[in-house]
Amino acid sequence: MDTSTFPTLTTERLTLRQLSIEDQEGVFALRSDPEINKYIERNPSKTIEDAINFINLINDNSKKGNTLYWAVTLTSTKTFVGAVCLLNISEEKSSCEIGYELITKFQGQGIMKEAVEKVIDYVFQKVKLKNLNAIVHYKNQSSLKLLAKFNFIRSPETYKENPDFNIFTLTY
Repeated sequence: MDTSTFPTLTTERLTLRQLSIEDQEGVFALRSDPEINKYIERNPSKTIEDAINFINLINDNSKKGNTLYWAVTLTSTKTFVGAVCLLNISEEKSSCEIGYELITKFQGQGIMKEAVEKVIDYVFQKVKLKNLNAIVHYKNQSSLKLLAKFNFIRSPETYKENPDFNIFTLTY
């Protein structure tokens, strides 16, 4: 997939754009919040330096073409509110995986539904992949409800690395 030009996506309220070093406070807020990290297998950020290192890693991976990671911002104020990413992008398998997270105080406002809808459209209409996967902890009710809104189907198999995670697929 050609990621030489990072795709900026817009909705009525949101701008999804490439992550930048200026997003370090927002990334730190996401990656250090115990509530957000509860259902994600990762080490929480402890310092701003951790957030900066993460941003650099993500942007390096985007250049390689196997990851797209959007900063989700409110268009009117340019406020960083969360992120949506596409991982394991495989044109060969015509699939990729979606991930998303939203700063706690912005949850419950339909922001992630709006952002994910735009990314789903991008995956199927622009990139022309056929399958979009999500791997979600079985207790993560917010995420499960979001996937249900888009008709993701739960796979009968669990995630090999951790049976507490279920695999969901949306097929175009």
